[in-house]
Amino acid sequence: MLKKLLKARAVFMLSEKLIKLLAGAVLTILLARLLGAGELGVFAIVMAWSAFLVPIGSMGLNNIVVRRMQQEQSSEGAMSLLYTAVALRLSTALLAAVAAVTLFWWWYPELMQGYTGLAIPMLFVLQSFFGLLLFEFYLNYQGTFRSLAVVKIAITCASFAIKLLLLLSGFGIASLLWLTALEFLLVGVSQYLLYRKKQQPWPGSERAWPGFSWRFVRFNQAKALLQRSGWLWVSGIVSVIYLKIDLVMLGAMAGSEQAGLYAAASRLSELWYVFPATLAARYYPDMLKAYQQGWSGYLARLRRFAGIFLAAALVIAVLMSLLASWLVPTLFGSDFAPAIAVLKIHIWAGCFIFVRYLISQHLVITEQEPLSLLSHGVAALINVGLNWWLIPIMGIQGAAWATLIAYAYASFFFLFFSARSRQQLWQLLRLSPKEPQ
Repeated sequence: MLKKLLKARAVFMLSEKLIKLLAGAVLTILLARLLGAGELGVFAIVMAWSAFLVPIGSMGLNNIVVRRMQQEQSSEGAMSLLYTAVALRLSTALLAAVAAVTLFWWWYPELMQGYTGLAIPMLFVLQSFFGLLLFEFYLNYQGTFRSLAVVKIAITCASFAIKLLLLLSGFGIASLLWLTALEFLLVGVSQYLLYRKKQQPWPGSERAWPGFSWRFVRFNQAKALLQRSGWLWVSGIVSVIYLKIDLVMLGAMAGSEQAGLYAAASRLSELWYVFPATLAARYYPDMLKAYQQGWSGYLARLRRFAGIFLAAALVIAVLMSLLASWLVPTLFGSDFAPAIAVLKIHIWAGCFIFVRYLISQHLVITEQEPLSLLSHGVAALINVGLNWWLIPIMGIQGAAWATLIAYAYASFFFLFFSARSRQQLWQLLRLSPKEPQ
């Protein structure tokens, strides 16, 4: 029964992410075709900044909260823990939005003019409602995931249809940013409304909990959550920095048009990342169960998954490299020819990203979260440093090489700098039966 539930959940998770990614890819192509590289670059830069706000607002609480709720002895304690976590996320996200608006105005003053200058702050502020997505994780724990995915798919499709209509009617970037902001609001509110409708009484309780209210927030629980989630919170922030800093720096150092060319290529490359992300989440319970049963069986399963993920990434990288010269001008137009070289470099980062999803699960299972933070932090520094050095010399190709090298370190080579992870890596390759100390 559990296996069927996990498979069904994986299907809906993959469907939702695929639809969202495909909609984003089509929107990128239309932006390039109708508005050009400069406007595409503006949109890509804003969305890169938006990506920075996601881990800041989530605070690393997504999986921790449910586990902590299971340890509560009373229904009231579990409820106040959930609502305290939601309050923390909303407050932090709003503060981060204010900081992002300030920094964006300082770094890109030319973009904070006219309708765009109004839309960007609104997008950052309404993204704060993503704090309500914590209710989605709780409903998933209770076995509700189909209606959650369906609602998010419906919002994505409706938003995409309206954006398409606006683009074809001659509207510009500002209208797309306003719609994206509204989409953030609708997704967050819809997940809370579904929670109110679908939630089941806590074990041992006969009634469902009342709606979210700040009066249920508890300071002692907030402090405990912050202490427990600290590593994951900071790790999530620095991981987004090394994943998205290339676009931010490229826009600041080379202009929005170059950022648009780079965004076109990176969109085609990153489109594939949905598969390892979803499959790693799907296989996590299997890996955890195997680890609890024995080290040798766990290593065998990890080795098999890693082989599958790497083989898939290699096939994608080879095919995309061969098709890049035809694919980029066909989708985006001849003006985007410089993006061909970027795609041929950036697509190989996927080989490391695919494997990193499994390695991240392994680090959590073996309680090596600080190593995950260290790998992301060093990779962020590498990416920033290489972008600063290579963009003035090589332009958008320099940004692609910086990203590839940073991904390679964060996904694989960091394992050689820790005695425990290095020993586990050799055991994985040799399939040794003994667990390292």
